[in-house]
Amino acid sequence: MHWQQHLDIATEAALAAGAILRHYQVRHFQIQEKRPGDLVTDADRQAEAEILTILQRHFPQDGILTEESGIQGSRSSDVLWVIDPLDGTTNFAHRFPCFAVSIGLLVEGEPTVGVIYNPMTNELFRGLRGQGSTCNRDPIQVSATASLQQSLLVTGFAYDRRQVKDNNYAEFVHFTHITQGVRRTGSAAIDLAYVACGRFDAYWERGLSPWDLAAGVVIVQEAGGLVTAYDGEKLDLFSGRILASNGWIHPLMTQELRRVSPLTWAMPS
Repeated sequence: MHWQQHLDIATEAALAAGAILRHYQVRHFQIQEKRPGDLVTDADRQAEAEILTILQRHFPQDGILTEESGIQGSRSSDVLWVIDPLDGTTNFAHRFPCFAVSIGLLVEGEPTVGVIYNPMTNELFRGLRGQGSTCNRDPIQVSATASLQQSLLVTGFAYDRRQVKDNNYAEFVHFTHITQGVRRTGSAAIDLAYVACGRFDAYWERGLSPWDLAAGVVIVQEAGGLVTAYDGEKLDLFSGRILASNGWIHPLMTQELRRVSPLTWAMPS
């Protein structure tokens, strides 16, 4: 099956959801905390509802997994939409303009279609397996940086970072010392899109959900990048861990990730 129609409809849905997020950014909205640090707003819910309406109108037989509504149909469906209507909710809640709509399509478990849209910068990233990746319809590719010393990385920290020692703090410090810098945007979707277009050379993070990753994985891959588990093995979207890079520094990243030991400190009571 050719998946261009799915890419086009996902684009329509992402743009429609993005318009809702942009609308809410200049208006009052309600914020709830699902768990410590994990927020949801009126905008998340309305954007998700709009995406579901559009996708179900065109592809009523497809399975859907979303952050707010969970699974519709079967998670084992051969065709599964994986959706985050607002990736970067904490940023959104503080009116920090770094967030995105993320819509991915898994075909027999493989990321095949990806759309990421930042409505505040009006940047639309798209990827289709075998067809390349674009930003606002122009082709993109990963960077050619071949050394960690010349690289700029990006990462993030999970909601459970205060409760567990496997919290990415040590990795952040380690890579900050051996690269030109490590950034934190607060949106996994944007991190992956920025690796795809060469703004970042690599991205790693733990504690993620499949809707954080599904769209960005195919966009990075189709831009010439490499996406794996921390150890370089095949990525499991449901594992919560990802390493995405331009490919050149990927072996160096896996090597350094193996070297890092957790920080030791007094856990807050």
